[in-house]
Amino acid sequence: MTRHFLDVDDLSADELAAVVDAAANGTRPQVLTGRTVGLVFEKPSLRTRNACETAIVQLGGHPVTMQGAEVGLGHREPAADVARVLSRYHALLGARVFSHDALRELAAHSGVPVVNLLSDEAHPCQAVADLLTLQQHFGKVDGLEVAYVGDFNNVARSLAVAASKAGASIRLACPPGYGPSADDLDRIRLAGGDPLVTARPAEAASGADCVYTDVWTSMGQEEETDARRRAFEGFQVDDQLISGMSARGVFLHCLPAHRGDEVAASVVDGDRSLVWQQAENRLHAFRAIVVWLLDQGAG
Repeated sequence: MTRHFLDVDDLSADELAAVVDAAANGTRPQVLTGRTVGLVFEKPSLRTRNACETAIVQLGGHPVTMQGAEVGLGHREPAADVARVLSRYHALLGARVFSHDALRELAAHSGVPVVNLLSDEAHPCQAVADLLTLQQHFGKVDGLEVAYVGDFNNVARSLAVAASKAGASIRLACPPGYGPSADDLDRIRLAGGDPLVTARPAEAASGADCVYTDVWTSMGQEEETDARRRAFEGFQVDDQLISGMSARGVFLHCLPAHRGDEVAASVVDGDRSLVWQQAENRLHAFRAIVVWLLDQGAG
């Protein structure tokens, strides 16, 4: 059966560790020589598009990138039909979509592996890059205290599961109404985590090895911007919050960062920020995911 990577749950803890190690090693087996990869982008992207296209070339292949309007996923054509067509052309498909359900439908009808490049529910490629960044800096992820401050969104959801699988402890500081659901917490616990959930950012950040945040308003939520800015008052990752981390603590952000909203400029541009290394690691993470799927995961 063809393996897909729709969220971190699709990898066991050992498989996830192997993918992160492969990303760290930087090997580039030419698994895509003479082959193409279809990339569907319903949402705009800087890091994802550049990371994916570069990784595909490094693996010997050629990326074919399609904007959402060209494909009309679920509008011009059903996602199932898109999958049936594209999987006859390409060795692998990647999709950056609004709806995770569309991604599931793509995977259900594709004859080749499908990678989630971002959906409303998950961002697993980012989570692999996050683990790689922490492993590079600390030597290992197991035993780290990872705090996430802000909206428990797609990035936070994949991060919490991935970090738990890697042996880190998770702390989640979210405003009321913007935290993890009961199902989210069950997934984290199933991955081996025992998350602390609080509405106080300082509690989550105290002694943490990493403080992570993301934008308060994601793509597709623009009409909620004012309400979210009010709800997230007091949740900015600023110098005072960072000062409560452990002495070796670092700051992470998946980018783009809105300086003055979820993070202070002095933090994202400061000495304890690893965001540029983290952004580079999107390339190494995607390359390793493709190799794993084509060499080991695809049945």
